Amino acid sequence: MPDKRSDINSGSSIRDLDAYLSGLKLYGDDFSISAIRDWYDDEKEAYRRLGAGNRDAYSYAYHALNALHGFSGLEARRFRHCLGFGSAYGDELLPIVDRLKGITIVDSSEVFKVSALGGVPVTFVQASNSGNLPFEDETFDLVTALGVLHHIPNVTHVINELFRCIEPGGVALLREPIVSMGDWSAPRPGLTKRERGIPASIFLGIVVSTGFRVVRQRYCVFSLMQRLGRTLRFKPYAYSVTSKVDWLLSSAFRWNQTYHPKTVWQKVQPTSLYLLLEKPQ
Repeated sequence: MPDKRSDINSGSSIRDLDAYLSGLKLYGDDFSISAIRDWYDDEKEAYRRLGAGNRDAYSYAYHALNALHGFSGLEARRFRHCLGFGSAYGDELLPIVDRLKGITIVDSSEVFKVSALGGVPVTFVQASNSGNLPFEDETFDLVTALGVLHHIPNVTHVINELFRCIEPGGVALLREPIVSMGDWSAPRPGLTKRERGIPASIFLGIVVSTGFRVVRQRYCVFSLMQRLGRTLRFKPYAYSVTSKVDWLLSSAFRWNQTYHPKTVWQKVQPTSLYLLLEKPQ
């Protein structure tokens, strides 16, 4: 019998949920327009409600991780116009802000609207529920989308939009969880209502089919490092040493990657994939 557990996210039933939890299909990527709008409405202010809406208390926790896996691949290159997709206040860009001439941030919540970052002017654009980006082709030479695509239903469409907006020779940095993040047909403490990871094979398949060239791919955010951070109440990806240890462990256990882990052993794995991409000339 097909799985007919109630989907708390849409009010409908999920048929064959196992096809999604097995990592064979990406839940949400084939949704109807109306279902995409419902998803967007649920996620629009979700990150703000988790605590990010308080600018004074907000602290970006992945600077060392980005430096190791993303910014190190940019060498000394300077950029004319950067798109921070889902970048909130734009703090992820602070380590390279002196190499950016202009910044545009696309985010769902206007609470994250800023006019400048490190002295560089910022244009804020509110995300649309369709995933369409209101920019001309080849507008940007750098795009970052770090931990945001898993909050979006129609991932394939959005990655195609990012590709369209990058000029030939431009670079994109993408980082996403590649585990299910639990069974999303039930509430999950500490997570937004809709977020779910993107299976690694599907994630890579989408970026390649879109036209991106994969310059570098690295597994990261090792499950036990996350647990250690929670236990000791520190941010492991804010520090170079722990980010490097995390990378070593993630590389060593990448063979154990399981999208929807159920046993303790299956959970000993990297939980994210970091991609450095280029749009061919």
